[in-house]
Amino acid sequence: MPRNIYEEDHESFRSSVREFVERELVPRTESMIAEHSIPREVWLEAGKQGFFGLTIPEEFGGAGIDDYRFNAVLAEELAKFNSATSSCFGIHADITAPYIVAMGTQEQKERWLPQVATGEKILAIGMTEPSGGSDLANLKTTAVKADDGSGDWIINGSKTFITNGYQCDLAVVAVRTDPTKGAKGISLFVLEKEDEGFTKGKPLDKVGQPESDTSELFFDNVRVSEDRLLGPEGMGFISMMQKLPQERLGNAIGNIAGARQILEETIEYTKERKAFGQPIGAFQHNKFKMAELLTMVEVTEAYIDDCVVAHADAKLTAVDAAKAKWWAAEIQSKVLDECVQLHGGYGFMNEYRVARAWKDARVHKIWAGTNEIMKELIGRDLGL
Repeated sequence: MPRNIYEEDHESFRSSVREFVERELVPRTESMIAEHSIPREVWLEAGKQGFFGLTIPEEFGGAGIDDYRFNAVLAEELAKFNSATSSCFGIHADITAPYIVAMGTQEQKERWLPQVATGEKILAIGMTEPSGGSDLANLKTTAVKADDGSGDWIINGSKTFITNGYQCDLAVVAVRTDPTKGAKGISLFVLEKEDEGFTKGKPLDKVGQPESDTSELFFDNVRVSEDRLLGPEGMGFISMMQKLPQERLGNAIGNIAGARQILEETIEYTKERKAFGQPIGAFQHNKFKMAELLTMVEVTEAYIDDCVVAHADAKLTAVDAAKAKWWAAEIQSKVLDECVQLHGGYGFMNEYRVARAWKDARVHKIWAGTNEIMKELIGRDLGL
C-alpha cells in the first residue's frame, strides 16, 4: 500500500537525511561499533544539517517547524541505518530538547538551545534508576534546599541505562524534591557535565547497539542554583507523562522502519542465495513467510502513520502511543527473528546487518516503558 502522509517537502528532507547517512554514517559503521560511540564530528555535522533544531524556535537557532512529520522522517531514515544512531539522536533532539523548549525560561533557552541545535552540546535525560525500572513515580534521587539560605539545591542519587549518558554535556534529570507528595513531589533539573559531584560511569556493555553510549549517572552532593530547575517545582512527573507519548511514538516509527529495511534486504538475499538448485525465496515456505512479514509491516506502518498525523495535530493520546510502541516493538522482533532464520547460519554472523539489527532490536520491548507497562496502560483505559 502506498503511504500518503508525506508531502513534497517531507520527501525532500528525506533525501537530505539519506545523503547524510550515506556520507557520514555508513563509512563509520565499523569504527562506531569499535569505539562504542558516535563521534563528535558526526553530531556537529548533523547539527549543521539542521537535524537537531527542527522544533527549536528560530530565535534560539532552530528551524521552528511545527510539523512532527519531519521528526518522523528523520527517525525513519536513521533507523534504516541502525537503531543506535536513531536512538542517540532521538534522545537528544526529539525527546530531551522539547522539555527545554516547553518548560525553560527565556534565559535557559538562550543559554542552552543554540548549542543543542548545532550539536555542540549533547543532551541526555535521566529518568530510570537502578531500583525503579519503569516505575518513574518511585524515584530515589533527591534534591533538597541548601541550609545556608542561598536557595541552591543539593542533588544526590543515581540514574542508569542513560542513552548519551557518557558523552552528554547536559542532562535533564528527574529528582524528588518533596518526599511527602508522591508523584507530585518530583521535579526536573538541568545538570551540566562540569557540575562538581556529577560523574558518569563507563559505557555499559550491552547485548546490542554498541554504537550508542549508555551509562550510569551519579550525583554526589551536586550543588546547583535555582536557575537549574526546569519548569515549576513539583511538575516533573506530570511533564514526563505529557512528553512520553512522543518518545513512544518515536520508538514505534524507528522500530517499524528498521524492520522494513532489513526485510527488504532479506527478500533480496533470498533471491540470490541458492539451495538445492534454486533461490531459497522460491521455496513455498519461505515465499509464504515473506508474504506474512511484509503484510505485518505494512499493516503496522498504517497504524503508526495515523499516529504520526494525530500527533502532528496534537491529538495523539497516551494510550494510542502505548499501542504503537508495544506493537511496533513486537512486530519488529518477529520480523527480524524470521529474517535471521532466512539467512541461515549467516544470519548469526555479526558481519551481516541482519544479525546486528536482531540484537539491537531486543531492547525496544524494554525501554521507553516495557511492553508490559504499555499493555497495563491500555488495559486501564478499558476500565479493567
